Amino acid sequence: MRFGVVILPQYDWPEAARRWRAAEEYGFDHAWTYDHLSWRGLAGERWHATVPTLTAAATVTKRIGLGTFVASPNYRHPVPFAKDIATVDQISGGRILLGVGSGGTGFDAFVLGRPELTPRERFARFAEFAEALDALLRFEQPGADGGAGGTGDAAPAGISFEGEWYTASGARMVGEPSQHPRMPLHVAADGPRGLALAVRIADGWVTTAGDDDDTEAWWRRAGDLIRRLDDACADAGRDPSTISRTLSLDAEARYSLASVGAFDEAVGRAAEFGYTDVVSHWPREHGLYAGDESVLDEVAQRLA
Repeated sequence: MRFGVVILPQYDWPEAARRWRAAEEYGFDHAWTYDHLSWRGLAGERWHATVPTLTAAATVTKRIGLGTFVASPNYRHPVPFAKDIATVDQISGGRILLGVGSGGTGFDAFVLGRPELTPRERFARFAEFAEALDALLRFEQPGADGGAGGTGDAAPAGISFEGEWYTASGARMVGEPSQHPRMPLHVAADGPRGLALAVRIADGWVTTAGDDDDTEAWWRRAGDLIRRLDDACADAGRDPSTISRTLSLDAEARYSLASVGAFDEAVGRAAEFGYTDVVSHWPREHGLYAGDESVLDEVAQRLA
């Protein structure tokens, strides 16, 4: 089992730096931040941008994986976002984990004046977004050593695509990918089309298993979803062991770091279902995910 922690982008530097450094010192395998312009009931509170946050986190850590939990097409185009996140990957020394999802229906979905999409439209846009990122992040720019290519020939064509939602003409990246063939792509999905997309292009799958306040019903869904993922792998002829399975343990009605016992129980149940990774949220002072960092200290002793 690998362990991750989400650090919400609410804290000013250097207080945020303390958390990112501590996540590495605690022994977490990966640390993540949300990719929203604001989020739910926290919309009126401080909320920093995702890419600068990960860039800063990369400069104060050395080992831990750093990721988006999760990036969405609600307000992003794959070309500039791919270049942004590839640059952070280079700065981090190849430690970025790119989590992507279809995008919620809250503030982020409408802040740019876009109309409401149907679930089918949201998935179609997401599939285009994820497939474009998959291609862009694999692209190796000739002359990546800083030269102009050295041959006098015209620059390569780059990557072009024209879909229903996104268009690019000769898009180029920052150079050779820092991770090969690209940074790990983790697709958040629960429905059959999303699971099929994850199995087809992703290195990992992410789920929150929904928002059911009934804890036992939520765990039943977490188990059902992993069986559906296995079925999607079988349908596609993919070895299920080649895709990691990440479960976010927390919700408004359920917080894994409420106590050491709560954490141990949640991790144990996730392991029984076959999840390879679990993610908890760094304790906040009040409200959602409210908790005590002393619990985090105790839990960290189990990660060594």
